[in-house]
Amino acid sequence: MTQQIRALVVDDSQAMRRSLMYALQRLGTWLHTEEAQDGAEGLKKLTLGRYDLILTDINMPLMDGLKLIHHLRQTEAYRTVPIVVITTESAMEDRARAMALGASAYLVKPVQSKVVQDTVRGLLRLE
Repeated sequence: MTQQIRALVVDDSQAMRRSLMYALQRLGTWLHTEEAQDGAEGLKKLTLGRYDLILTDINMPLMDGLKLIHHLRQTEAYRTVPIVVITTESAMEDRARAMALGASAYLVKPVQSKVVQDTVRGLLRLE
């Protein structure tokens, strides 16, 4: 893959951000990852730069992941960008709400690196 793909990992847990970024970086050097510690910081970074993939938690201070998804799907630049929700919320209602707002995939923590990688590969059509 020659094209650079930019991914943003949004999670209030530094350990989780590191784990997700490590999993993504193992997909290849063409994938550049950045991080944000909550939805508000994520939204700021997303408006300042262009990202091709977003991974977000739901439960975060300042702005949760659902509000972040809602904001992004209202903007032309991020209407079709893949958004992966990675959360501890395992109830079907939570999944349904995230998907209705425009999430592309919904993974429940704890999540294995391979599941994250396979999900990203599928969304970016890299299989």
